[in-house]
This record gives sequence, structure tokens and C-alpha cells, in this order.
Amino acid sequence: MVLHPDEIHDGEAGTQDGFQYRMIYLEPALIQKILGGRPLPFIVGGITTDPRLFAATEPLLTAVENSFEILEEEDALYDFAQTLATVGGQNFHRRTFDYKAAEIARQYIDSAFSQNITLDELSLISGRDRWSLSRDFRALFGASPYRYVTMRRLEYSRRLMGMGLSLSNVAVESGFSDQSHMTRQFIKTLGISPGRWLKIINKGST
Repeated sequence: MVLHPDEIHDGEAGTQDGFQYRMIYLEPALIQKILGGRPLPFIVGGITTDPRLFAATEPLLTAVENSFEILEEEDALYDFAQTLATVGGQNFHRRTFDYKAAEIARQYIDSAFSQNITLDELSLISGRDRWSLSRDFRALFGASPYRYVTMRRLEYSRRLMGMGLSLSNVAVESGFSDQSHMTRQFIKTLGISPGRWLKIINKGST
């Protein structure tokens, strides 16, 4: 369900037993900034079954219970706004990309991936507004800024694990908040836990 702030709705439960739901509140102005000033997306009837919007909404709803890194949240907001616009039927016009700015941001991430990087920070060092930079980065490098950060962290963590560091130390040195954070990203990206990956590597080297 997608409701604009001024849309009237009764808020009543669908059954006498009631129901539970999760809700996120986003400033309309933020959505428009991400969309480059285009009108707010509109979902006819306020309800959609489009799986693309389900997928884009899930990270934001999950964040109700799990903490987000700032760049991770900004990535999720960008994806949500763009998907909402697509599902709402907005047409996207091809725009030119600023490769120089995106490359400056990419090089900065390569040198500072263990830090808590934000889009504002990338915008400052690249000279490109943050939402345009986010769009350009995806188009030019095939990954969102946060996804790129995560891939660099995982690459570095595997290197440290191969050197014999403990998983807890590897997580901190690689820029993850803790070992469980690293494990979640490891499984999400590689399909196995860090411990399992290490056993496979050690077995292959014997």
C-alpha cells in the first residue's frame, strides 16, 4: 500500500481480528529530490502487487528492527524512489553521465571502504549532487555505492582471513560493524558463511 500524505483513508482493520503491519514514512520532498524534481509517483488505488516494489520496500521495512549504515539507507531510498516511479508509470529520459565525478567517488571508496562513508561525503569530494552521483555510479559501474563498498570490504576480509586473523578482528578491520554484520553480508553475497568459506580454502590448500 502506498499513500500520499494528503490521501484520505479510514485506517480500519480488514477483519474483526485486526492485523499487523510495518510502515515507513518518507518525506515527499526527499522522493522528488531523488527523482530529480519529477512529480511524486502515484499508485492508482494505493495498492500494487508488483514484485519490484516488494523487493525495493523490503530493506526499508527490515530496517525497522535492524540498524542501517547511512550509505546503505541512502541506497535503499534511491532504489525505492526509482522503483516507485517505474511502477507508477513514469517515463525516464536518458541523461548524460558524469564519469569523472563517479570515478573520483569510486577511487575514494577504494581507499576508504573500511570507514562509514556517506553519499554527502562522496558528493563533496566528487563535486556532484548526491542523487545524481548515485544514479551515475550505478549506470557506469554496475553497482550502487553501498554495494560497491560492501564488495570491497568482502574482498579485503577474505584476504585477512587467509592471513589467519580471527573473524571478529577481520570484521572490524574490514569496516563491518561486527562479526554478525560481516557474516550476513558474506552469506548474502557468496552464499556461505565466513567460517565455511575459510574451511573450504584451508582444505583446498592442504
